[in-house]
Amino acid sequence: MDITLLHDIVEILRVRATLGRYFLPMAEPIIPADIARFVLENIDSVAQLEALLLMRNQREQDWSVVALAARLYIQEEQTAQIVSVLRMQGFVGQTGTDPVRYRYAPVSPELGSMLDRVAEIYRKHLVPITNLIHSKPKPRIQQFADAFRIRKDN
Repeated sequence: MDITLLHDIVEILRVRATLGRYFLPMAEPIIPADIARFVLENIDSVAQLEALLLMRNQREQDWSVVALAARLYIQEEQTAQIVSVLRMQGFVGQTGTDPVRYRYAPVSPELGSMLDRVAEIYRKHLVPITNLIHSKPKPRIQQFADAFRIRKDN
C-alpha cells in the first residue's frame, strides 16, 4: 500500500472521530438509567423478576406458592421466599389464607408504571437485564453463609 494513501486514510479517520464527538448523537443506553437503578435496588434474581412479571401479565389470577413454583420451574421454598419479598416491596398482595394466595397489586400507580416499563425493557432486552441482575454483588449475609457451605472436592 502506498504510504501517501495510508496517511490519507489515517487523516480521514482522525477527522471523522473528531467530528463525531461533536456532531453525532450519543447512542441511548439499552437499559435506561432509572430502570437499571430500579432493577439493581429491587430485584435479587431472575426468578424473582420472572415471578413478578408472570403475576403482572396475569394480574387477575390469584397464585398459590405451589402453582407459581410449578409455572416457574423452581422449588416451592424458593418461590415462598420470592413472594414474601415481592409482598414486602409492595409489588404483590395477599388475597387468600387457605391456601395463601397472591396477586399482582402494586401499592401505587407510580410503582405499577415503573413495573410496566421494566416488563417492556425485559421483553426487548432479556439478556442485558439478566446480566444486570447477575452483576449484583451478593449480600454480605449470603457471602457469610457461603463461607460455611461444605463443598465436595472433585
